[in-house]
Amino acid sequence: MKRANEPSTGRQIGVSLALLVIDFMLIAWSVYAVGIAGWADSYESDGVAPSSASRAASQASWLLGGGAVLTGGGLLALRWHIPGIVQLVVLGGGALLVSSLAAGE
Repeated sequence: MKRANEPSTGRQIGVSLALLVIDFMLIAWSVYAVGIAGWADSYESDGVAPSSASRAASQASWLLGGGAVLTGGGLLALRWHIPGIVQLVVLGGGALLVSSLAAGE
């Protein structure tokens, strides 16, 4: 009997769930950081310099987008299809969410 080279579906789902918890914590932290920066900007009235909330949103978007590409692409390259797609969708969606927060300013 030949052993399969790909990991089992159950193992992939377990890894996906573990990574999902980490992803949601990272997205929540990013949204919180952008919100706090926006709150702090509300007390500064000069309006000349770019807001720290837009800088924080830009940095968080790059972090989440880069994480989606690196982890999702890496898992797909290792033939872990389910967790790779979950990473791409969840972290990519988080990057879009955080960037939309900056656009809403």
